[in-house]
Amino acid sequence: MTREEFRQMTENGITIYDGATGSWLMAHGMPKGVCPEEWIKDHPEVLKELQCGYVDAGSQILIAPTFGANRERLKGYHKDGEITALNTENVKTSKEAAAGKALVAGDISMTGLIIYPDDDESFDEAVDVYKEQAQILLDAGVDLFAVETMISLEDARAAVHAIREICDLPVMVTLSFEANGRTLYGDLPENAAQVLTEEGADAVGINCSTGPDKVLPLIEAMRKATDLPLIAKPNAGLPTPQADGSVTYDMSEEDFAEHMKALIAAGACIVGGCCGTTPAYIEKLVQTVKG
Repeated sequence: MTREEFRQMTENGITIYDGATGSWLMAHGMPKGVCPEEWIKDHPEVLKELQCGYVDAGSQILIAPTFGANRERLKGYHKDGEITALNTENVKTSKEAAAGKALVAGDISMTGLIIYPDDDESFDEAVDVYKEQAQILLDAGVDLFAVETMISLEDARAAVHAIREICDLPVMVTLSFEANGRTLYGDLPENAAQVLTEEGADAVGINCSTGPDKVLPLIEAMRKATDLPLIAKPNAGLPTPQADGSVTYDMSEEDFAEHMKALIAAGACIVGGCCGTTPAYIEKLVQTVKG
């Protein structure tokens, strides 16, 4: 997909993203503490069931499960030598699930490295890590990139910079914000939107964070700072741990979809769900915002 094609898609109506991956996989057999990307690679049928469900529900973009498949994160599982296989195989599974009916985005998130203010060396080190993964994802045939759940603007900037060094595919960037309206590293939504626009992102927004009722001010702040398409991919409300170790979320599919209407009115044109959402949430979202 070209950047122009992406722009036209987002201008022609609401684009439907997918929902959660991690919370669904944990509820369907993925143990805690394993390397998620390796578990998914070894259980492709579980991911395919989920992503086929999203496509059937109306998702136009699927995120390949390559969230932490950069060499720094994989070192924690002693899997950094498998970086190519983990990214390539999991993109392949997502493309099979998409079956030409949805785009597949290569997923990139935090490396765990610290980028120090005004330190070109630490920034360049992060760029190098992101660039390695982005090249593998590009070779695997992703249609675009999703830089997501970023808690540091500098990391998000490094990821976009890395992708722009190797290709001209569309790049969507979403950050996760705390209750105070800032990322964990203290970044404001309006500053993030402006900086990432200048860095070369094609869409910006929020994911994870909290429920759609709580992220409306974040989308409103971003709208004032950029003309890029805005992304809203919040959780299914607030989580509640259960006695058996599982987690439930306090918003039903209907409540989630109803609250998403306000985010669209505020300027979000790429919408989906994060933790706690399922294909049923996306189906209700499609019925509500497109019906």
